[in-house]
Parts: sequence; C-alpha cells; structure tokens
Amino acid sequence: MPWNNQGGGGWQGGGNRGPWGQGPRGGGPQPPNLEELLKKGQDQFRSLLPGGFWGGRGLLIGALVIVAIWVASGLYRVLPDEQGVVLRFGAWTKTTQPGLNYHLPYPIETVLTPKVTRVSRIDIGFIGGEGQRGRDVVEESLMLTGDENIVDIDFSVFWLIKDAGQYLFNIEKPENTIKAVAESAMREVIGKNQIQRILTEGRQPVEQATLKLMQDVLNSYKAGVQITQVNLLKVDPPATVIDAFRDVQAAKADKERAQNEAEAYRNDIIPRARGDAVKLVQQAEAYKQQVVANAQGEAARFLSIYNQYRLAKDVTARRMYLETMEEVMRGMNKVVIDSSKNSQGVLPYVPLPSLQPGGAASAPAKAGAK
Repeated sequence: MPWNNQGGGGWQGGGNRGPWGQGPRGGGPQPPNLEELLKKGQDQFRSLLPGGFWGGRGLLIGALVIVAIWVASGLYRVLPDEQGVVLRFGAWTKTTQPGLNYHLPYPIETVLTPKVTRVSRIDIGFIGGEGQRGRDVVEESLMLTGDENIVDIDFSVFWLIKDAGQYLFNIEKPENTIKAVAESAMREVIGKNQIQRILTEGRQPVEQATLKLMQDVLNSYKAGVQITQVNLLKVDPPATVIDAFRDVQAAKADKERAQNEAEAYRNDIIPRARGDAVKLVQQAEAYKQQVVANAQGEAARFLSIYNQYRLAKDVTARRMYLETMEEVMRGMNKVVIDSSKNSQGVLPYVPLPSLQPGGAASAPAKAGAK
C-alpha cells in the first residue's frame, strides 16, 4: 500500500520523502494508517454484537426491524382544530379528520395538517391592524351605487377553512382569491341598491347579500372556504363631496320631519271629523225617529178621538173643550167671577198654588174683574 511502501518511489523511501516524512529539511510526524483504523473500528463493533449476527438470520432481522420502523413512521395525529391532507407523491388523495390516522410511509405519502377552526380576517378598502382602520385604499373602497352615486365603503370579511384539501389544491393564493371575490361581490350588491338605502337601513341586507354571493362563488370554485361574517365598517359619501351630501341629507331630514308632522295632524283631525260626522248622523237619525214617532202618536190619538166623537158627539166635544182649556189655562193666574144675579162679581179665593211645594211665593189674592 502507498502508506507502507518502503520502495524508492514511496513517500517514506530514500531521499524523496512526503510531507509527513523526514525530508531534506528535517524530521516530522508519521501519517496515520487508515486501513488499521478501519480494521480496529470494525473489530470493536463486532465485539459489541453477539456472535454470528452478521449471518443470514441477523441480516434478515435487521432488515425486518428497519422495515417495521419505516412502516410505523406512517402513523400521524390530527389535532381537534386541524384536518389531515394526505399527499401521495405530492398529489392530494384524501382528507382525514381529527384523531390518530395512518398514511403510507415517506416518501410514498406525506400529510399536511392546516388549522381549520381559526377564523381569519381580510380587510377591503383600507390597510390597518386588528380592530382599527389605517390608510384608506380608494381603488378598493370607492363603489358605484344603483342610482349612479359614489359611496366610500370599508368592510372586513371573516372566514375559515371548511375543506383543507380543496383549500390547499383547488385555488392558488387563497387569501388573494377570497379578497378579490369579496370586492367583486360587494360591488355587485352595491350596484343593485340606492345610496340612501345603503347609508340608512340597508346596511344589514347588504352584508347578508354579500356573504351569500361570496359563498356561492367560492363554492363554485370548490375553494373549501366558509365565509362566517361580512362586516361593514364605514359607509360614507366620498370625502370631496361629503359636506354637500350632508346638507342634502339635512334637507331630506327636514322634509321627512315636515311630512311626519303633517301626517300626524292628518291622523288627528280626520278621525275627529269622522267622529263628529257620525255623531251628527246619529243625532239626525234619532230626531227623525222622534218626529216620526210623535207624528204617528198624534195621528193615532186623533183617530182615537175621532172614533169616540162619531159615537158620542156632544160628550166628546165637551171633553175636548175642557181638555183644551185645561191645557191652555195651566200655569196661568185665573180670576173666578160669579155671574149669578146676587153675586158681587169678583170673588176672593185662597192662593192654593202658593201653598204647594215649589209654588209661586207671591201669588195675588185676587184678580181684577172682567
């Protein structure tokens, strides 16, 4: 071997010595013998193993142990907030649920375990941290309404992974895709509504319509994403016209207030007028019934008297005269005159009406003669 060669051409022979031998400039350390080192290492390793291990049976057992370890390396655990995505030579084959699972050992199959319960957030129309708005991105926030007005909208989308396999392999750059779908869906919904409704009572319907449209689009992409919430943070006119827009809104508010006051007055006066009209109609109806009843009674009374008059004319005439005089003279001061020959004319009388309860207090004792 070269290390032990003592010939003239070797590094240790004659006057031509190698870098570790004694050269012409003096002596030096001898180079290590690699063969001896390897042989000693093999002997020490064999001394640690039982005799005959390197025979046919030993090699078989060693191979079986290695294969068992390799097969066992396919066991993997999926946490409760994860899904397992099994890849076979880099291609997605199946999705596994939380728990202990198995896949073919590396390099045949590998597994990815993305978090599927963590809610992520994407902001559109502005750049800022969680819970605050920073710089406005006008190319994202300015949108055209259905009545051809411009509105400045900032909103956030909250989402989570529903199917990890679809999320990882069906779309490229999922967050960018979700953001583009969110902006497109919001522009479509805003384009179908008028600005007044968007600024007032239409915020919640806009959020719900945008969420539904986003979910439909992402489902058509098989993106494996679940949209949980769309939150409108700012809905304002553009900053350049916001003062004029506020004046218009104030005028509209005054108009609505005047209309509401007029409506309240109408709701107050019309029912009262209708009530008075019904009251007058009812009073007229009652008067009508009273007059008709009185007329019918008088007619019946007249017929009754007429029938009695036909049976006894003198008695009936006398009775009618007395009743008429009684009716006429009732409540009047009366003078009694004796028309006999020996009478003195006017006769005194006791004021009986003044003695009755509620009668005249100063009734005359006598009246003038006729």
